Amino acid sequence: MALWQSVTRSVKPLRRKPPAKAKPAEEAQATKTPAKPASAPRPAAPPAKPKPPRLPALAPIDRRTLNHVNRGTVAIDARIDLHGMTQARAHDRLIDFLRGAQASGARLVLVVTGKGNNGGDSEGTRGILRRLVPIWLASHELRSVVVGFDEAGRAHGGAGALLVRLRRPQRQSR
Repeated sequence: MALWQSVTRSVKPLRRKPPAKAKPAEEAQATKTPAKPASAPRPAAPPAKPKPPRLPALAPIDRRTLNHVNRGTVAIDARIDLHGMTQARAHDRLIDFLRGAQASGARLVLVVTGKGNNGGDSEGTRGILRRLVPIWLASHELRSVVVGFDEAGRAHGGAGALLVRLRRPQRQSR
Protein backbone atom coordinates (compact mmCIF):
# COMPACT_ATOMS: atom_id res chain seq x y z
CA MET A 1 0.00 0.00 0.00
CA ALA A 2 2.82 2.38 0.80
CA LEU A 3 4.36 1.75 -2.59
CA TRP A 4 1.12 2.64 -4.38
CA GLN A 5 0.75 5.89 -2.41
CA SER A 6 4.27 6.94 -3.33
CA VAL A 7 3.56 6.22 -7.01
CA THR A 8 0.30 8.20 -7.01
CA ARG A 9 1.99 11.20 -5.37
CA SER A 10 4.62 11.37 -8.12
CA VAL A 11 2.12 11.18 -11.00
CA LYS A 12 1.16 14.41 -12.73
CA PRO A 13 -2.36 14.69 -14.20
CA LEU A 14 -2.63 14.78 -17.99
CA ARG A 15 -5.32 17.44 -17.99
CA ARG A 16 -5.59 20.55 -15.95
CA LYS A 17 -8.23 20.75 -13.33
CA PRO A 18 -11.29 22.79 -14.33
CA PRO A 19 -11.01 26.39 -13.16
CA ALA A 20 -12.40 27.05 -9.73
CA LYS A 21 -15.60 29.03 -9.44
CA ALA A 22 -15.09 32.76 -9.68
CA LYS A 23 -15.14 34.73 -6.49
CA PRO A 24 -18.18 36.92 -5.93
CA ALA A 25 -16.17 40.12 -6.49
CA GLU A 26 -14.90 38.86 -9.84
CA GLU A 27 -18.45 37.85 -10.83
CA ALA A 28 -19.75 41.32 -10.11
CA GLN A 29 -16.99 42.90 -12.15
CA ALA A 30 -17.62 40.49 -15.07
CA THR A 31 -21.31 41.45 -15.18
CA LYS A 32 -20.48 45.16 -15.27
CA THR A 33 -18.48 44.88 -18.51
CA PRO A 34 -20.59 46.09 -21.42
CA ALA A 35 -21.95 43.43 -23.73
CA LYS A 36 -21.00 43.46 -27.41
CA PRO A 37 -23.62 45.04 -29.63
CA ALA A 38 -25.67 42.52 -31.56
CA SER A 39 -24.37 42.08 -35.08
CA ALA A 40 -26.61 42.70 -38.05
CA PRO A 41 -28.33 39.59 -39.40
CA ARG A 42 -26.42 37.83 -42.13
CA PRO A 43 -27.76 38.14 -45.66
CA ALA A 44 -29.28 35.01 -47.13
CA ALA A 45 -26.88 32.76 -49.02
CA PRO A 46 -27.01 33.09 -52.81
CA PRO A 47 -29.05 30.41 -54.53
CA ALA A 48 -27.08 27.30 -55.37
CA LYS A 49 -25.91 26.96 -58.94
CA PRO A 50 -27.26 23.94 -60.76
CA LYS A 51 -24.65 21.19 -60.96
CA PRO A 52 -23.59 20.03 -64.42
CA PRO A 53 -24.70 16.53 -65.33
CA ARG A 54 -22.43 13.91 -63.86
CA LEU A 55 -20.27 12.24 -66.47
CA PRO A 56 -19.47 8.55 -66.35
CA ALA A 57 -16.12 7.62 -64.88
CA LEU A 58 -13.33 6.65 -67.22
CA ALA A 59 -12.67 2.93 -67.37
CA PRO A 60 -9.26 1.45 -68.14
CA ILE A 61 -9.10 -0.74 -71.19
CA ASP A 62 -9.70 -4.33 -70.13
CA ARG A 63 -6.78 -6.75 -70.04
CA ARG A 64 -8.29 -9.00 -72.71
CA THR A 65 -8.51 -6.17 -75.24
CA LEU A 66 -4.94 -5.07 -74.43
CA ASN A 67 -3.70 -8.62 -75.02
CA HIS A 68 -5.53 -8.82 -78.36
CA VAL A 69 -4.07 -5.47 -79.45
CA ASN A 70 -0.56 -6.54 -78.42
CA ARG A 71 -0.90 -9.81 -80.36
CA GLY A 72 -2.23 -7.98 -83.39
CA THR A 73 -5.64 -9.70 -83.44
CA VAL A 74 -7.44 -6.40 -82.77
CA ALA A 75 -6.51 -3.51 -85.04
CA ILE A 76 -5.88 0.04 -83.94
CA ASP A 77 -8.26 2.20 -85.97
CA ALA A 78 -6.21 5.43 -86.02
CA ARG A 79 -2.94 6.91 -84.73
CA ILE A 80 -1.60 10.35 -83.89
CA ASP A 81 1.96 11.31 -83.02
CA LEU A 82 2.34 14.41 -80.85
CA HIS A 83 6.19 14.40 -80.78
CA GLY A 84 7.76 17.83 -80.98
CA MET A 85 4.53 19.81 -80.64
CA THR A 86 3.91 22.61 -78.20
CA GLN A 87 1.30 22.05 -75.49
CA ALA A 88 -1.27 24.28 -77.17
CA ARG A 89 -0.81 22.74 -80.60
CA ALA A 90 -0.79 19.18 -79.23
CA HIS A 91 -3.98 19.86 -77.25
CA ASP A 92 -5.81 21.24 -80.29
CA ARG A 93 -4.59 18.42 -82.55
CA LEU A 94 -5.56 15.78 -79.99
CA ILE A 95 -9.11 17.13 -79.65
CA ASP A 96 -9.57 17.39 -83.42
CA PHE A 97 -8.11 13.91 -83.94
CA LEU A 98 -10.27 12.23 -81.29
CA ARG A 99 -13.49 13.89 -82.46
CA GLY A 100 -12.71 13.06 -86.09
CA ALA A 101 -11.86 9.45 -85.24
CA GLN A 102 -15.09 9.10 -83.26
CA ALA A 103 -17.12 10.56 -86.13
CA SER A 104 -15.53 8.10 -88.56
CA GLY A 105 -16.48 5.17 -86.32
CA ALA A 106 -13.08 4.39 -84.79
CA ARG A 107 -13.25 2.52 -81.48
CA LEU A 108 -9.58 2.19 -80.52
CA VAL A 109 -6.88 4.76 -81.28
CA LEU A 110 -3.21 5.18 -80.40
CA VAL A 111 -1.88 8.51 -79.09
CA VAL A 112 1.93 8.70 -79.14
CA THR A 113 3.33 11.26 -76.70
CA GLY A 114 6.93 10.10 -76.44
CA LYS A 115 8.60 9.14 -73.19
CA GLY A 116 10.35 12.42 -72.58
CA ASN A 117 13.54 12.75 -70.60
CA ASN A 118 13.29 14.22 -67.13
CA GLY A 119 16.88 13.35 -66.25
CA GLY A 120 18.62 16.40 -64.81
CA ASP A 121 15.77 18.75 -65.68
CA SER A 122 14.73 20.47 -62.47
CA GLU A 123 11.84 22.38 -64.05
CA GLY A 124 10.24 19.24 -65.47
CA THR A 125 9.72 20.76 -68.91
CA ARG A 126 10.67 17.58 -70.76
CA GLY A 127 8.09 14.85 -71.09
CA ILE A 128 5.33 17.36 -70.54
CA LEU A 129 3.00 15.79 -73.12
CA ARG A 130 3.40 12.41 -71.47
CA ARG A 131 2.10 13.95 -68.25
CA LEU A 132 -0.56 16.20 -69.76
CA VAL A 133 -2.26 13.94 -72.32
CA PRO A 134 -3.84 11.68 -69.64
CA ILE A 135 -5.15 14.79 -67.90
CA TRP A 136 -6.60 16.06 -71.18
CA LEU A 137 -8.18 12.69 -71.93
CA ALA A 138 -9.88 12.69 -68.52
CA SER A 139 -11.07 16.29 -68.83
CA HIS A 140 -14.71 17.33 -69.11
CA GLU A 141 -14.06 18.52 -72.66
CA LEU A 142 -13.24 15.02 -73.95
CA ARG A 143 -15.47 12.94 -71.68
CA SER A 144 -18.12 12.71 -74.40
CA VAL A 145 -15.50 11.17 -76.72
CA VAL A 146 -13.27 9.02 -74.49
CA VAL A 147 -14.44 5.88 -72.67
CA GLY A 148 -11.04 5.12 -71.17
CA PHE A 149 -7.34 4.81 -71.86
CA ASP A 150 -4.34 2.78 -70.82
CA GLU A 151 -0.62 2.57 -71.54
CA ALA A 152 0.16 0.89 -74.85
CA GLY A 153 2.14 -2.33 -75.12
CA ARG A 154 5.83 -2.38 -76.01
CA ALA A 155 5.12 -3.01 -79.68
CA HIS A 156 3.06 0.19 -79.90
CA GLY A 157 5.29 2.53 -77.90
CA GLY A 158 4.98 1.31 -74.31
CA ALA A 159 5.18 4.13 -71.79
CA GLY A 160 5.39 6.69 -74.58
CA ALA A 161 1.96 5.91 -76.03
CA LEU A 162 -1.63 5.52 -74.89
CA LEU A 163 -4.38 3.31 -76.24
CA VAL A 164 -7.65 5.22 -76.13
CA ARG A 165 -11.09 3.64 -76.38
CA LEU A 166 -13.64 5.97 -77.96
CA ARG A 167 -17.38 6.20 -77.38
CA ARG A 168 -19.73 5.43 -80.22
CA PRO A 169 -20.81 8.61 -81.95
CA GLN A 170 -24.20 9.99 -80.93
CA ARG A 171 -26.84 9.38 -83.56
CA GLN A 172 -28.49 12.49 -84.89
CA SER A 173 -32.25 12.51 -84.35
CA ARG A 174 -34.32 13.40 -87.39
